[in-house]
Amino acid sequence: MKYVARVLKSFGFLLALYGHPLFAQSGFGEVSFANSGAKAAQPAFLLGLAQLHDFEYNDAAVNFKKAEQIDPGFAMAYWGEAMTKNHPVWHQQDLTAACEVLSRLGSTSADRIAKAPTEREKLYLQSIEILYGDGTKDERDQKYEAAMADLHRKFPDDVDATAFYALSILGAAENGRDFATYMRAAAILEEVFSAHPRHPGVVHYLIHCYDDPVHAPLGLRPARIYSTIAPNAGHALHMTSHIFLALGMWDDVVKSNEAATAVVDAQRRKAGQPDKMCGHYNYWLEYAYLQLGRTAEARRTLEGCRAKAQSEVASSAGKTPAIAPDASSVGSYAAMRTAFLVNTRLWDDAAVNWTIPTGENPPAQLTLDYGSAIAALERHDSAAHAAARVETDRKGLDAWLDGRKMDATEERERALIIAQQVDALVLSAEGKTSAALAELQRTAVAEHDLPMDFGPPIVEKPTDELLGEMFLQLGRREDARSAFQLCLARAPGRQLSEAGLAQTDSMAAVAKKTSAPQTPSFSAVTPSYNH
Repeated sequence: MKYVARVLKSFGFLLALYGHPLFAQSGFGEVSFANSGAKAAQPAFLLGLAQLHDFEYNDAAVNFKKAEQIDPGFAMAYWGEAMTKNHPVWHQQDLTAACEVLSRLGSTSADRIAKAPTEREKLYLQSIEILYGDGTKDERDQKYEAAMADLHRKFPDDVDATAFYALSILGAAENGRDFATYMRAAAILEEVFSAHPRHPGVVHYLIHCYDDPVHAPLGLRPARIYSTIAPNAGHALHMTSHIFLALGMWDDVVKSNEAATAVVDAQRRKAGQPDKMCGHYNYWLEYAYLQLGRTAEARRTLEGCRAKAQSEVASSAGKTPAIAPDASSVGSYAAMRTAFLVNTRLWDDAAVNWTIPTGENPPAQLTLDYGSAIAALERHDSAAHAAARVETDRKGLDAWLDGRKMDATEERERALIIAQQVDALVLSAEGKTSAALAELQRTAVAEHDLPMDFGPPIVEKPTDELLGEMFLQLGRREDARSAFQLCLARAPGRQLSEAGLAQTDSMAAVAKKTSAPQTPSFSAVTPSYNH
C-alpha cells in the first residue's frame, strides 16, 4: 500500500494518507513521498528524507535505519540510508559505507532492485546502484546525473526527483563552481519553487546554486524561507548565511550562525557532548563579527575554539587530519586566529602569541604561521625568519599531500599564494617597493584563478586588499581604488576593503578641491573602467 505523508513543522506530526496522526520531530521542512513501505515505517522514513535534504546526514541515517527495522523489506529506506553517505556539494562520498548499507537489502544489484515494487522506486534504486557502482567517482557522478535526469523526465511531478536531479548536477561539477552548470540546476529548481516553497530540498539547493557574489540576490528569497521551515536543522540555519555573506549582510550572517550554533550545541548537550566551539558555523560567525567591528565577540568565539583545539591536539595524534580548515578543531582555530589578526589589525594583541601545537596537521600549521608572519612584518620584527617559516610550511604541506597521493590543487595553490604574499611583504620591508608590487600583482592573478567559492576568503588576507593598502601608502589613489574594487567583487562588504575604498574617495575629494579651476570647466571627460 502506498502512503503520502508530510512533515508538518507547525503541528509537529506526520499526517498519513488516510488521516492517521503519526508523531515525528518537527522543524526540518515539509516533504511528501509516495512509497510502498509499511504504514508504521512512514514517520521515520519521512523525517529521514527531510533531514537528508537538510544535509543532516547522521540524523537522517538514524531515522532511515528505524524505518528498516520496522519494515525490513522497505527498499526505499535502504536507498535513503545509502544516500546519506554521498555529499554531492562537498564532493565527498563514503563508498564502502554505502555499499554496506545496500548489501543489507540484497546481495546483488538485481536482487535489490527487484525488491522495489513500483517502476518509480526501481528507478530510484537503479540510480543509487550507478552512484555506488563501477568507475571513478567522477564517472559515477556523471552517470548518476544522467540516471536522475531520466527519473525526473519520467516522473515530472515528483518534487523529490526534481530536487535530487538538480543536486546531482551540482555534484557533477567536480572542478569547482561552474556558473553555467549551477544555473542549469537552478533553472530546474525554479520550475517547482513556486509550488513547493516549503520543500527543504528545493529551497536548500537553490541557495547552493546562488551562493556567490554574482547570483546571491536571486537566493535572498529562498534564504529568508529556509530558516523558517527548518528551525531544528543547524545546517539549514547556517545555510541562509551563504546568501547573506555573499551580499555583505553581516547582521543577518551573525543571526543565522548564532542560531545554527545554538541548535547544534543544544543537540550535543542532549547527547552528553560539549559545545562544538570550532568548525564551520563558528568560523563564519567570527568572520561576521569582525566585519561588524564586534571585536570582543569575535575574540570570545576565537578563545572558545582555542580551548577546544588545545584539548583535542593530544587525542588526534596519529590521525590523518582533514584538509578543510573547519573539518578539525585545530584547522578551524588556525583559520579563525589568522582571520582575527588580519581583520582587526591588532598586531600587538595577545592573540599574536596564541599559537598551539598542531600535531600532524600541515595545513593548520601553515595557516598559523601565515598569521604570525603578517603580524611580525606589521610590527617590523624579523621578516626573513617569518618568510622562511612559511616557505618551510608550504614545502612540508606539498610533501604531506604527495605522501598521501592527494591532488588537492586548490590547497597547494592557496599555500603558494600565502608564501608569495609573505615574500612580497618582506621585499617591501626591505625597501624594494617595485619588486614587492610586482610580486603581489602576480599573486593576485593567481588568486583570481582560484574557483569562485562561497564563504570567507580562502586566503584570509586577500591579495587585492594587500595591494590596495600598499598603493595607498604610496599615494597611488587610482591603483588602490582598482585593487579594493577587485577585492570587493569577490568579498562583498569586506570591512577593510570598504574602508580602503572610502579612503581613496577622500583622497580624490581633497585632490579635486586643491586643484579645482577658478572658472567652470566644460571639457569632456571619458570615464575609465577597471576590470
